[in-house]
Amino acid sequence: MSPSHQRYVPAGGPAIKQPLFNLGPSPAFRLALCVILSLVIMTLDHRHHHLQQARTTLALLVYPVQYLADLPVRAGDWMMEQFSTHQTLIAENRALREEQFRMRSLLLRFEALETENARLRELLDTSSRLREQVVIAELLSVDLDPFRQQILVNKGHFHGVYAGQPLINAAGVVGQILEVNAMHSVALLISDPSHALPVQVNRTGLRTLAVGTGHPERLSLRFIPPSEDIEPGDIISTSGLGGRFPADYPVAKITRVDRPSGEAFALVEARPLARLDRSREVLLLWPAEGETHATDPDTTAPAEDD
Repeated sequence: MSPSHQRYVPAGGPAIKQPLFNLGPSPAFRLALCVILSLVIMTLDHRHHHLQQARTTLALLVYPVQYLADLPVRAGDWMMEQFSTHQTLIAENRALREEQFRMRSLLLRFEALETENARLRELLDTSSRLREQVVIAELLSVDLDPFRQQILVNKGHFHGVYAGQPLINAAGVVGQILEVNAMHSVALLISDPSHALPVQVNRTGLRTLAVGTGHPERLSLRFIPPSEDIEPGDIISTSGLGGRFPADYPVAKITRVDRPSGEAFALVEARPLARLDRSREVLLLWPAEGETHATDPDTTAPAEDD
């Protein structure tokens, strides 16, 4: 008997010869054949789309399986939503309200910055139209006592500031430097009772003095005869006299004109255009090239008693 065969004798039947090993294609050949067939099928499908319908059908058949596989996740999410406690919802609501308040506070800060940028742009636009040299200064403190209208600015000797130097902003004249230190200076506002500024009425050219009253919204115009042509709404500007302030800078707008009978002078009041109680930045002016400035701290005209 051959070693590769064995005899099997079933009960009640003749003996049958059966091979001990199955002599078929090797596993490597079968794998190579499957790879080749797969490549051929993919190439034909890519070029001619023969299997598009088969893929559609297969996807439709597989969808229920995918849905069932995802069903536990969906059910878990649904149960988590259903079993969320009332306290958790309250805490989330509180956290959202706090976040909203923080965002609103930031928005208010952004609005303040936008307003500040607008003011700075106005100042820069003003400085671009001036022939004098200018420097922007920030207010460090404000003293609006009725008997002392002063501000502190963050520029001093180190920046070339001098006593008597005029200050303006985008709207009009603010005041002048009273005292200079190394890194900061004290400025006297035009509303201070001891400050008197030579001005003129733009419409008529009438020259007078604008004297502070201790109130940031009110100036007094002195020595105007009752017969002079002056009306509420007239704009007054610096006259350039006295050598302290350059000419033609707006100062105030006349708000009141009274002509009492028997009085030598009219009672005239004006409102400063610079909004002295609201400014946060000012411009320091230096004389134009070829001009000189007064350095005597006593050149400010004092307010005289009626």
